[in-house]
Amino acid sequence: MLAGIVALTVTSFAIEFAANTLLLRLLPQAFPTATALAQNPAARGFMLLYTALSVAFGGYVTAWIARRTPVAHAVVMGIVMVALTLLQMAKGPHPAPLWSWIVGIATLIPGAWYGGWLRTRALRPIMD
Repeated sequence: MLAGIVALTVTSFAIEFAANTLLLRLLPQAFPTATALAQNPAARGFMLLYTALSVAFGGYVTAWIARRTPVAHAVVMGIVMVALTLLQMAKGPHPAPLWSWIVGIATLIPGAWYGGWLRTRALRPIMD
């Protein structure tokens, strides 16, 4: 499960760093600061998309490493991520709007499940 969380975190932060840097440099009038970027609905939507993909990747990695019940392990990873996200959210004011935190939390368990499910599909033999 830890490997899935690491995969999710590294992937998500790498995409976020690249995307934020690119957007702040290419569109300085639209996004003069990181706070303006964090509050932009289109940018938040993009963030939620790559976060969901990163969560699915973390679920896939977790299921790949699990010896038994790979999808259950992926779901547990999603539950742990919900708890960690709630802890981060409670730490104080953030530039991101509350709705993006709620949507992000709501996608963690289904995204992790989907990644685990994809891994189990990859293990099944292909029928002709």
